[in-house]
Amino acid sequence: MEKIYLDNAATTFPKPPQVAQAVYRYMTQQGANIGRGCYDSAYQVEELVFETRQLLCRLFHGPDPRSVVFTKNVTESLNVLLKGLLRPGDHVIVSSMEHNAVMRPLVQLEKQGCSFSRAACSAGGTLLPGALEACLQPNTRAVVMTHASNVCGALMPAAQVGAFCRAHHLLFILDSAQTAGTWPVDMQAMSIDALAFTGHKGLLGPQGTGGFLLAEGMEGRLEPLLSGGTGSMSHSEEAPAFLPDRFEAGTLNLPGILGLREGLLWLQETGLDRVREHELALTGRFLQGLAPLEAQGLLRVFGPRGLESRTGVVSLQVLTRELAQAAYELDARYGIMTRVGLHCAPSAHKTLGTFPTGTIRFSFGWWNTPGQVDAALEALEAICRQAP
Repeated sequence: MEKIYLDNAATTFPKPPQVAQAVYRYMTQQGANIGRGCYDSAYQVEELVFETRQLLCRLFHGPDPRSVVFTKNVTESLNVLLKGLLRPGDHVIVSSMEHNAVMRPLVQLEKQGCSFSRAACSAGGTLLPGALEACLQPNTRAVVMTHASNVCGALMPAAQVGAFCRAHHLLFILDSAQTAGTWPVDMQAMSIDALAFTGHKGLLGPQGTGGFLLAEGMEGRLEPLLSGGTGSMSHSEEAPAFLPDRFEAGTLNLPGILGLREGLLWLQETGLDRVREHELALTGRFLQGLAPLEAQGLLRVFGPRGLESRTGVVSLQVLTRELAQAAYELDARYGIMTRVGLHCAPSAHKTLGTFPTGTIRFSFGWWNTPGQVDAALEALEAICRQAP
């Protein structure tokens, strides 16, 4: 039985072969720490890490490669940004489609005197007109928003949100976990003050890689979440004030970062637009195949039906049997790997009307094929029609 991986919103798989090769090469041939060793191999690795910052800065139209700060993942990035920026009495606006990587830090900060409001989204997951204005308060400091839902693929109007923030003198923090590498993200055009990214999804790097980019001047407005050795200013027990060292305490995941570099080079060579067009073509094929099953009352699809403002993520509920059982059978009987449940985004599921049951999520990537989409549709139909 062929195994078909349709869980690319969790992590893309497989990675380009050169990603694994770069990790192996570092572990077996390079192995040096940057900022510490005063020898040639350490300098060579440091140059590769700086090239990775350059690639990310170019991809996201950041101000300077030094504004690229590496973390373990987008969750850590969002924690650094939110907990480093907000103070008791501050208020922020989020969408009602946020992941727990945003919501859990905010709930922690709420206990320390911060507050937040959820800007309303439609039942399809898109931001409603006027929702941000309705949430404005005198003490609002920032808007923190996902670029696209990890549950249903709905794309948020980042450029309009950025313009709103500029008009109201607010900071704009964007979570690009679901779009980096497939949708254009331009810090300057979208008026983004801080951009959080993960390395292991659309950027095709290993797990354990991620980071954030800061607009010019933002570093002085954030308190570091962690402090420790950086290899710079070792004479001082104060954390460095300059980027990226201010936020990169301790040893970086160098094997992962060098793997991420190769993912970025692959993406640069292949073309972001080409990747997106492929994923959306598969998504359109899948949605078209689901339509007759939905019309027959066998399942229900959530999120945008068109391809103009969505990613390659589709969530649905099988109406003829329990969801976890359906997802198990998709894998065990047909080799279709998906994700079932609430996807670490209860607020999004409440917006979509799927809480607390959740959904089965199908998410398409570069290495998926039309034939695999058809196989998933055939398996779904068989499961829907089978007696529980």
